[in-house]
Amino acid sequence: MLRSSVTRSVLAVGSLAALAGCQSGDRGDNREVETDDVEEESSEVTQQERDRDQRQDRDEERSERRAPDVADGTFRASGGYQSPNGPETIEVSITITDGVIEAVEVVPGATNSTSKRYQGDFAGGVAAEVVGKSLEEADVTRVAGSSLTSGGFAEALQTIRQDAKVG
Repeated sequence: MLRSSVTRSVLAVGSLAALAGCQSGDRGDNREVETDDVEEESSEVTQQERDRDQRQDRDEERSERRAPDVADGTFRASGGYQSPNGPETIEVSITITDGVIEAVEVVPGATNSTSKRYQGDFAGGVAAEVVGKSLEEADVTRVAGSSLTSGGFAEALQTIRQDAKVG
């Protein structure tokens, strides 16, 4: 008798499971939504992990590039160059943290309209070339089509290197 009760129970559970699998409607859709929610949470965690890993990679790179003989702070210098229209100057400001350039600002000082345009273009593009590099690595030869302004920047950069040197 016990055996037939167990058999009936097993059959009943199996039948219920089969019926549950055949149902359509909201329950199945809810399961999908729940699965999507889990996938979204999983991808959020994964993105957080990726962001953390990227920060760690940047910190490691910064440590490797760190110039121990460079002071932290903001340093300013002027640089000059000869354009076809005569001598021109730019003002350069560089912020250094842990030996790495965090920010750069170039203030055009040109008097000629063509030089003003080139210096303005240079000022708008130089950060992409030097931010994130050590002060010693920073070197530009041409930014936004302006090769002459790079000479003035290099002169100012050399002065900043000397001013930022520790010891």
